[in-house]
Amino acid sequence: MKILVTGGAGFIGSHLCEKLLEQGNKVVCLDNLFTGARKNIEHLLNNPNFKFIEHDVEEPYNFEVDKIYNLACPAAPIWYQKDPVKTVRTNVVGIINALELAKKLSCPILQTSTSEVYGDPTIHPQTESYWGNVNPIGVRACYDEGKRCAETLCFDYWREHKVNIKVVRIFNTYGPRMAVEDGRVVSNFIIQALRNEDITIYGQGQQTRSFCYVDDMVDGLIAMMDCENFIGPVNLGNPGEFTIKELAQKVLRLTGSNSKIIYKELPNDDPRQRRPDISLAKEKLQWEPTVQLENGLEKTINYFKTIIS
Repeated sequence: MKILVTGGAGFIGSHLCEKLLEQGNKVVCLDNLFTGARKNIEHLLNNPNFKFIEHDVEEPYNFEVDKIYNLACPAAPIWYQKDPVKTVRTNVVGIINALELAKKLSCPILQTSTSEVYGDPTIHPQTESYWGNVNPIGVRACYDEGKRCAETLCFDYWREHKVNIKVVRIFNTYGPRMAVEDGRVVSNFIIQALRNEDITIYGQGQQTRSFCYVDDMVDGLIAMMDCENFIGPVNLGNPGEFTIKELAQKVLRLTGSNSKIIYKELPNDDPRQRRPDISLAKEKLQWEPTVQLENGLEKTINYFKTIIS
């Protein structure tokens, strides 16, 4: 199979490209390197079945492929808030271009949506039937609403043009190749701990998150793409729930750091609780994560040790 991965030089995208190649596929990786990095795919560049093309998904593209994975969008607040208009365009224009290609080729397309479509949820854990609680004019809306609109477009192309869509909602994912400067909580805590700097917690650290190791996430994406007669949306994430303070304490223990925890004001619209109900993924995909948080953190810590040394 020949497979297109937009955002393929990003954190999750590069791991997906790697796994697809291991399965014997040919992979076209499309990325404008806004948040993706060539170093993430450097080890793949000499593979004859891998092709990297630097391109912005806001501009149309045309490839002969059998499947499309659309991962193109900055996912960390520090990056998607840097240029919010571009974030919306990447989500909306980007998925239109991907859907148009899928329509032309009559091939399946998987859209990576996000748990952010649930906003600051009023139900817990979050199920796919929940419509969300999103501030449409807040600082996070460029990403939250951009992803929600992208889901709308997927389902409209399915209804109107019979495009074979697959929609997944990704919950917090971590692992090697996270960017040092992306501002996400796992990478932030690990880097601060390894440098013996203060670990910054926003609010009192009682807000909760669920953390899925990247290998589990990639397996979930592929399982969804290969699933017959199911279009989603489906939650992909680890249902283990931890407070941000618990995460910080685990990182401190695993790194043996001398860092101290400090507290700062909570950002606007920061969700108080986040945990996926993955009953649907278990039923339809026979998928659930297997990597426990401490094991995944150890692997991620070892990666960052090599990066910041």
